[in-house]
Amino acid sequence: METTELKLMINTIIFFFFLNFFPAYSVDVCNPTVCSEMGRGPEIRFPFRLKNRQSDRCGYPGFDLSCNERGQTILTLPSGDFLVTDIDYTTQSIILNDPDFCLVKRLINFNITNSPFRAAHQRNYTIVRCTSDDWLNYGNYPVAILLFCRGFSSRNQAFLAMPPNMYAQGKPPGCKLMSKVSVPLQLEDNFWSPMEGLVLTWSEPSCRICENQGKLCGFKSDSGSDIACSNPPSSKGLPRGAKYGIIIGVGVPGFVCLLGLISFAFGKIKVYTLRRDLNSDLPTTINLQSAIATTGLNRATIDSYPKIVLGESKRLPNPNDGTCPICLSDYQPKETLRTIPECNHYFHAECIDEWLKLNATCPLCRNTPDGSLHPCSSSTSLVSSSP
Repeated sequence: METTELKLMINTIIFFFFLNFFPAYSVDVCNPTVCSEMGRGPEIRFPFRLKNRQSDRCGYPGFDLSCNERGQTILTLPSGDFLVTDIDYTTQSIILNDPDFCLVKRLINFNITNSPFRAAHQRNYTIVRCTSDDWLNYGNYPVAILLFCRGFSSRNQAFLAMPPNMYAQGKPPGCKLMSKVSVPLQLEDNFWSPMEGLVLTWSEPSCRICENQGKLCGFKSDSGSDIACSNPPSSKGLPRGAKYGIIIGVGVPGFVCLLGLISFAFGKIKVYTLRRDLNSDLPTTINLQSAIATTGLNRATIDSYPKIVLGESKRLPNPNDGTCPICLSDYQPKETLRTIPECNHYFHAECIDEWLKLNATCPLCRNTPDGSLHPCSSSTSLVSSSP
């Protein structure tokens, strides 16, 4: 393989690597998204936006959401942080709960002042805590709502929300008044099932037309407050966590393999260049042959240097002599090596023969052989012992 072909191969690999690796970062930040990497939780789209992930123009003022360390979707109101369990963009309503699923402790100071949300069905309730089950058999409280509170509710403790007039008729047995609140609680058909949460609605911005047409709502331009509809993306694509997983799982090993391939290719280029120079055709002109004869050694002198045929153990007198200093290739069993007696350095026979034709010095130590025939005959081969 020619040097230019190797370079072309390397450039092609690098091109396709970067072509496939970097587009993973090209993501429309205003596309619908979720907090959880597993795809759970309400879909977040206009008028809502994720703070620190999406630009300000992706959402309407006052509709900022965030993600906590548990992957929950959080809405911050004047009375604290609430868990968003569902968003209905068609009816423009949102259902909230406590992040720790103990909503009863959040009702006492519930406040939505100065927020874009309102309670569609504001209700006045009296919150009581019952430490026995006697209230279950008391017939005056059929519309009481059982407030589920994980970590607090038990068989011997329950929280109830009931109309104030019903509480005024008589204190429930085994129950104690906690607070009187006005909150958007949703009364279910089954009085004794746990409450779903707080139901809030919003009127501005109005995106009902877009939602009914199956389109996305958003700002009409990069400036201004006009709202317009747009077609949703053809595919939502992979979740953010899956994209990062692909980038790390495929991109990093691919990059390491690319570096190894580049190093391997450059090593082959270097070896190929050296061997090509050594094995190039010998000059045929008389003048050049005379010049070589005056600088290198004659054939008889070169043949006088001892040769060995390497055995399976590849054992040499010097344990560091495992690579030919000329072609930089490791010695392999059955290869023929030649040594220069004056310095006892080993080389591939074909490599050192070509070298000594052009140079009268050792490639490693640069010592000059004396030029006389060595006592060892050129036809004698010393075979290293096999293991």
